[in-house]
Order: sequence, then C-alpha cells, then structure tokens
Amino acid sequence: MSSNKKLTVSLLDYGAGNVRSVRNAILANGYEIIDISSPEQIAEAECIIFPGVGSYGTAMKILNEKQYAEPLKAYLAQNRPYLGICLGMQTLFESSDETPGTSGLGVIPGHITKFDDAKMAVPHIGWNGRIAHQNSPLFRYVNASDCVYFVHSFYAPVETTPQDWILTTTQYEGQSFVSSVQKGNIAACQFHPEKSGQTGLNILKGFLEAVECGALEKSSSFLKNEEISQDETQLVKRIVVALDVRSNDAGDLVVTKGDQYDVREADENNVKGRGGVRNLGKPVSLAARYYTEGADEIAFLNITSFRQGVLDDMPMLQVLEEASKNIFVPLTVGGGIRSYTCDSTGEAYSALTVASRYFRAGADKVSIGSDAVYAAEAYYQNSNSNSNNTNNISSIEEISTHYGAQAVVISIDPQRVYTNEPSHPVHKVVPLSKGKGPNGEPYCWYQCTVKGGREKRDICAVRVAVACEKLGAGEIMLNCIDMDGQCQGYDHELMKAVSEAVTIPVIASSGAGKPVHFTDVFRETGVQAALAAGMFHRKEVEIDEVKKHMLEAGVPARLS
Repeated sequence: MSSNKKLTVSLLDYGAGNVRSVRNAILANGYEIIDISSPEQIAEAECIIFPGVGSYGTAMKILNEKQYAEPLKAYLAQNRPYLGICLGMQTLFESSDETPGTSGLGVIPGHITKFDDAKMAVPHIGWNGRIAHQNSPLFRYVNASDCVYFVHSFYAPVETTPQDWILTTTQYEGQSFVSSVQKGNIAACQFHPEKSGQTGLNILKGFLEAVECGALEKSSSFLKNEEISQDETQLVKRIVVALDVRSNDAGDLVVTKGDQYDVREADENNVKGRGGVRNLGKPVSLAARYYTEGADEIAFLNITSFRQGVLDDMPMLQVLEEASKNIFVPLTVGGGIRSYTCDSTGEAYSALTVASRYFRAGADKVSIGSDAVYAAEAYYQNSNSNSNNTNNISSIEEISTHYGAQAVVISIDPQRVYTNEPSHPVHKVVPLSKGKGPNGEPYCWYQCTVKGGREKRDICAVRVAVACEKLGAGEIMLNCIDMDGQCQGYDHELMKAVSEAVTIPVIASSGAGKPVHFTDVFRETGVQAALAAGMFHRKEVEIDEVKKHMLEAGVPARLS
C-alpha cells in the first residue's frame, strides 16, 4: 500500500434511502469521506462511491435536477475510480423497465429488465453467491463461496450486457443476471456490500486499497471457461431476528417479548399481564450480539407505535443510528409508519417523510402494520365501486414509488377464526391439518387486526397480502397471534395460504421455539425467511444451531 496520504472517498449521496450504512462501512475500513454537494466536486474527486437506493426514475431525476449527471458521465468517460452500488450499477446502463422513457448514464450499452414474477418471488431479496468471470482486487479478501446480500426487482441480463464488462454473475430461480461489473477503474455491484457483513466490508477494502495503490484496472483479467470455479448459485433461506422495542415503566427503551402480544409479566398476585414490561435487554447491544452470531437480518419493531410521531421519537432514531455503526446486515424498522399531524404544532407529516427519516437514521426497510390493513380495505372498496380515486394515495404507494418496492415490508397480525364451513364468499378459508377448533371446527380463516392486535377488522390476511402487493409492497412479515410466544412452531396453514397467493417474498413469524421449526416451515411452505425473537433473547437456541440444522436437512443457509 502507498505510504502517501490515505485516499479520501467522495460519496455521491443524492438524498434517497439509507446511505448511512455505506458511510459507516467506508469509515470502518479506515477511510475519510467527502460528501458531494455540488457538480464541481465530481471532477475533483479521487474516487467516487455511488450508493444508489430507491427507483431508477427517481435516481436519474435527482441526478439531473442537481446537475450531477453530465459531470458524472465526464468523470466515468475518463476511466476514473468509481464504485456503484445497486442503482449505482443499474444507472450505468442506458435504460430500465422500471421507468420507461428515462435515460440512464449510458456508460454500459444495454437495458435493465424486471424479474418474471410468474416464475419467482419478486423482489429478489436475500443472500446469494457470485460466479466470477474476471479476476479483480474487489474480491481479494473474500472466498468464492461467500454470500452477499441482494435486494432488487430489476436486473442486467447476461445475454445483452457486453462481455468485457461482466465481473460476476448470479442465478435466481434459474435466471442468470449480472451481479457486478468492472472495466478499467469503473466497477459496480448489484448486491449491497454495506449489508453483506464482513464479506461486504472486505469487498470495499479490496476496492479502496486497489484504488489507493493504482492497481484497480491493472489487476483485473478475464477467466477462461475452465477456470470458472462454479456454474450456479443459490439464494439461501434467511433467519431474521426481531427486537420488539418499547418504553418500560421507567421510560427506558428495552427489548421485550409478548405472549400472544401481552408484554407484561404477572404481578405479585400472579395475575397475568399486570406486572412490569418484560425486559430482555438493550436494543443496540442485543442487535450487535445477533449480528456477530450470524443473523441474516435484524428488525426493530417499536410496539408503542410512536404515539407522538416518529419525528419526535429521538431515542428510537438514535437506536438505529447507533446500531448501523457496527451492524452491516439489513435493518428493518416498524411502528408508526403513517401520515400524522403533530398535536402540539398542528404540522402534518406524510408517510414518505416519516419513512425518509427512518432511512436516514440507518433503516433499509420500513414495516407498515395497521396502515397496510386500512390501505387494503380502501383498495377493495375502490375496486368494488369502480372508483379511480387517486387523491388518497396509501403509505405503501407513496414510499414504494420513491424508494422502490423492496423498501416496503407489510406486517400482518391475524388471528384464527374457526368455522365449520369449508369456504366463505370473501375470506380465504383453510382446513386445519393439526387438531380442530375449540368446538371441533375443522376449518379457519385468519382475521386481520390493527393497533397491536387490539382491534379486529373484517378482512382476512390473504386479501390484505394480495392488495398490498398490488399497491407496491415488496415483502410480507406474516405473524400469527395464536402462535405468538407459544414455541410450538409456525402456523403452516397461514404461511401456505399467503405465500401461494402472492409473488413477493414472505417472512414467517410467530411460534418458533426449536431449530426444527425453521427447517419445517422452509420445507413445507413457500416462505423465504423465518423470524424469531424470544428463543434467541433467552439464549434457548443459538442462530448457528438453527442454521446447522437447516443445512443438515438440505435447506440452504448462510454460515457466518
């Protein structure tokens, strides 16, 4: 490495999505950062990292409005050091199906297309591998088998991307796509190194060190077919750890866990739910522990729902900011994702403004709960009345239009309604495979609730999931009040019903107590991820134990 002054990285943060994690990953590798705030700074940069987050159209619109597009094209035309991430790679191409009619930077000939949701769950979310087509210093410190984290609905086709640009390819449900590119000093990746754990940090290290010593373009070379070490990759199943966060009676933020959504201990008379809030630890330290232990994603779920509004809830925002400094896997945050009016000032805030504050604090995805149920109800009401009401845009549509579907997770909290009837005119009824209802009922449907399970709505989980996908959601976190805290396994009937009705990924939640529960839900239903909380908080089961059980049963998992 050069003994001269250490490289300074110019970060092209155009104001969309979670750039904090990229910033923290660069800092973790020991490099200083300059934020690009004017077009003139692009020409002066030693090295540019462009962490594009959101939608293709939004990204190009902002680049043009800020007058960054032309200086960036000139910078790239001079073959100067550049690393694009996600949209930072896609915008190098000429155009995209995501926003027809919008021109990209046009550095790489070709068009970005969408995954076929008739053949696979879209977005492609999770940890997958890479097939190397060139040698590159980007991967100097990583093993060929190390997984990286993807979250995208659109991709660069292998067939139409110039071969001299292709650095790695990846496969998803039989579809090959370009997962990283490099030509000279210009590199970019579809995956997120800042969310790929130590592997991602090492990829950034390889890139920055190569730039620093002038070896980036000199080190890359094409591999012959017989030198390519593997011919396929596989998306692994994800283990998500949830931290239910709320204030205890002393006003401190703590991680808690409910028993069928009741988070209070028994009181001195052993009356359930009358004691203090169950305290299982501090949010940041617990999250850091789970990152170290191999969690694929971490979800902070504020179960007090920001009653004063998220913009006034500084402690929770600080939790995100602190967690993102040392945790380099995806962070989801939920609670209070909605439009609201501040009681004290009367100022109105949109759901997009609320979500943006989360993203700037370090969140990668936001989870919408009660508001998603209301949006689904409105969706069907408008459909039944043949209304084309565009005045009341849902929070789902508002956020996904700006940041992309992959940034929006829907959290559904249903409860079983037992019935003797095998069908219903509206609700999706399923047969019970294990046992019967309290009065011998052989069927049930899943009634959605809002306000943390306190209020029931006359709509089923399947219909909410279908409507939310139509509105632009990218993933579903599927809970079950009946199974919550019971440690008897996930509700497979519910998981099957929803995952078969939608094309977006589903996260199984509620009920895990043993490693076999994860293996079973992956083998017997179509979910792509499984979430747990209490069993990990209480150290009854370790994450590594769960993943080893999955691998022994033939279920793909990522070992850290």
